[in-house]
Amino acid sequence: MLSITDLLTVGYTVAGIAAVAAAAGMVVLRLLAARSVATSLTVVAGVTVVATLAGVVVISLEMFISGKDRDVVLAVVVIAGIAGLALAMLLGRRVSAASRLMLDAVREVARDGEYRPPQAVLPAELAVLSAELATAHRLLAEGWERERALESSRRELVAWVSHDLRTPLAGLRAMAEALEDGVVTDPQTIRRYHTQIGRETGRLTLMIDDLFVLSRIHAGALRLCCRPVGLGDLISEVLTSAEPLARVKGVRLRGSAGSRLPVFVDSAELGRALGNLVVNAIRHTPSDGTVEVVGDEDSGMATVSVSDSCGGIPTEHLPRVFDVAFRGETARTPVPGEGAGLGLSIARGIIEAHSGQIAVRNEGNGCQFVVRLPLADRSSSRHGAGQPSAVPDTAGPSQAAAAGPGKQLN
Repeated sequence: MLSITDLLTVGYTVAGIAAVAAAAGMVVLRLLAARSVATSLTVVAGVTVVATLAGVVVISLEMFISGKDRDVVLAVVVIAGIAGLALAMLLGRRVSAASRLMLDAVREVARDGEYRPPQAVLPAELAVLSAELATAHRLLAEGWERERALESSRRELVAWVSHDLRTPLAGLRAMAEALEDGVVTDPQTIRRYHTQIGRETGRLTLMIDDLFVLSRIHAGALRLCCRPVGLGDLISEVLTSAEPLARVKGVRLRGSAGSRLPVFVDSAELGRALGNLVVNAIRHTPSDGTVEVVGDEDSGMATVSVSDSCGGIPTEHLPRVFDVAFRGETARTPVPGEGAGLGLSIARGIIEAHSGQIAVRNEGNGCQFVVRLPLADRSSSRHGAGQPSAVPDTAGPSQAAAAGPGKQLN
């Protein structure tokens, strides 16, 4: 039996040999850093075998083991080393093959525009990497589609708004020239021209104001000065503002909500969003129809539903209801009293800036817009008064459901 001193000597000897072999292996690995994983694994296995053989030889020279025992140990180490080297090479080849499969899949993206994960079984780390690449490519593709839809919507908006601006401007110019040249001298006609000029100027002002608000939403520059507000009070103010339009149109306007239901919002901006929904409902509800606004609480969220009697929205138009400048029609002929088709897009941008959601569905003999907002105790920690709020692009589709007869949207 070896003494403690002999054991310490063997330990120091083996540790020194292992340290030298490890240092040499690290140098070799650094020199071969750009080579394949198979080469690195072979180097690791080789260093292990060489260190073991060197330890056995040195210890035998120190007379700690006999020559016969040394030969047996060396034979065992050599056989195990060969097996280890072979296994390391096989493992390295498998990892290299899996890496080549992933590289081929990535190269296919440039040709097909789609990342298809390799069908072979990959090592766990490469399988996770492949899954993440697939997810990243899917998100990039979705972002590209959204960007294309947004760009298309913006081009459409520019064309439509240009048309909407030119039409009233042409009328204003004609009336102004008639008044300036003295072509119109009848006092009654002059008063009618003045009234029409004022009306068209107001409509252009509202259109430009909507464009300015929408540009702030798209730029993420919408500032929200939030404070606790009773949802019922907010709905009451919106109904009061929309009452004259409903009376002129002959539409019954009803509303209800619990005034104590608190939301932490910018009352002016959210009032604009809800007002756009109510005005849109009134404009597209026939005379003697009903528009109803209801505030409630559902699953810890404040909800506002705006229901009209428009006859419903066609199925093919539901996904585009909140698109910029979408009116549910192909021919873009301005209708007196209508806006530039930005109201619903602005409403969605403002509601999403409040961490809310908006959806539309057909309900009964009309459609229903549903707004969901966080209650005050859940949202006050996320919004600060006067802080800018990043707003998602409002050119894409929103949630929508079933279909009905046609309706124009503003």
